[in-house]
Amino acid sequence: MATLHHHLLPLQRLPNSPRQPPPRLRLPTKPSRPHSRLLPRAAASTAATTVTALEDFRRWLASHSVGDGGKTFPAAVPEGLGLVAARDLPRGEVVAEVPKKLWMDADAVAASDIGRACGGGGGGLRPWVAVALLLLSEVARGADSPWAPYLAILPRQTDSTIFCAGLKKSSLRYKLLSTTVGVKEYVQSEFDSVQAEIISRNKDLFPGSITFDDFLWAFGILRSRVFPELRGDKLALVPFADLVNHSPDITSEGSSWEIKGKGLFGREPMFSLRTPVDVKSGQQIYIQYDLDKSNAELALDYGFVESNPSRDSYTVTLEISESDPFYGDKLDIAELNELGETAYFDIILDEPLPPQMLPYLRLLCIGGTDAFILEALFRNSVWGHLELPLSPDNEESICQVMRDACKSALAAYHTTIEEDEELSERENLQPRLTIAIGVRAGEKKVLQHIDNIFKQREQELDGLEYYQERRLKDLGLVSDNGEIIFWES
Repeated sequence: MATLHHHLLPLQRLPNSPRQPPPRLRLPTKPSRPHSRLLPRAAASTAATTVTALEDFRRWLASHSVGDGGKTFPAAVPEGLGLVAARDLPRGEVVAEVPKKLWMDADAVAASDIGRACGGGGGGLRPWVAVALLLLSEVARGADSPWAPYLAILPRQTDSTIFCAGLKKSSLRYKLLSTTVGVKEYVQSEFDSVQAEIISRNKDLFPGSITFDDFLWAFGILRSRVFPELRGDKLALVPFADLVNHSPDITSEGSSWEIKGKGLFGREPMFSLRTPVDVKSGQQIYIQYDLDKSNAELALDYGFVESNPSRDSYTVTLEISESDPFYGDKLDIAELNELGETAYFDIILDEPLPPQMLPYLRLLCIGGTDAFILEALFRNSVWGHLELPLSPDNEESICQVMRDACKSALAAYHTTIEEDEELSERENLQPRLTIAIGVRAGEKKVLQHIDNIFKQREQELDGLEYYQERRLKDLGLVSDNGEIIFWES
């Protein structure tokens, strides 16, 4: 993650006041949050799924009484594989039910040779690592695996940026590159650990050589196919249901699935998938993966982006510098308001700044004659004061800091928005390159949006009301039109 240092213009200071260091600003983003949902969940496999494999998968489902309600079936679709309605389905209709015995989850790990090799269960492994090892070991078993027909239809890759080995870094700059590199380094560290502790010691479970690319594939499968709430200790691959694809036209907030009990006394957990909209016979069933994800997150997790401006976002990282002479006071104030030494603010294209961003920026830029506001006397009320302009110097400083940061971040790109838009219109572009260009252009638009916000604020500085004026009004010493009130003695 790049760190940008931005110097403020000199603040007015008392004769012996310490020089105020610039707040540290880090653009572009915080570490990516590992949560997700996919557009073409089964797209971008290196070879099309064979008709035979799809038929084998359908027979496997039927043998477990999955999909026998005649409502939907797995089929080849433009995205790769998907779920298609076998008859007209009304909104809210259950379209697929998958029993827990078919899930690949922590319980499946515990019951497998992998669980025993790990000393029972996942052996203290991260849930996703344990399930990834189960996935790899079952692939290694080939036709002997109880999940063999399911594993045979999984894509060899997706268009996720984690599989962009041959793509030039400049294509992914700026946020997407750093996030992708960070994720791959994290996966590499986990692989190195399990390679030494588990894989190399259990050759019978992993015949042949398990490489980092294999482990990355398993990570990518989990990242793209696991439903959002089935993460952490609940992480699970749910065959059949995970074929459902994403549509940007689905904007309902509610979940399209639930886990409920079936069987005698309802003791058998069942994954139940519902259609969020009416679907005609022969049409594909879609859901909404996650309304809150940015295009960068969608590209990383699933390998697609949307043209919706609300998907274009940029995470600004602000830090209280440890060299700040008022570091302790500022940190205390930040923590009292549920923030900290570092704060992350997600900026969405054409939307206002997050409510706490301006107060936090004003706190970072306090120095000189404004430092009185940091005294203990104001501790319980200071945040309320920071929600409004503090002083001309302070307000000018936050504008300069943010505008300099945006200019620096924009300068790091190798192309302009216009050049990106021209590139994206070219024919026969690789899907991942198209995705990277789309994310990159979106990031630049958000940076320009942030710069415009603070540019406009700079132009309004003379017309703003600051702390001293508000205080004098509260004391009745200034009229509403800003004139000082005098009393004759």
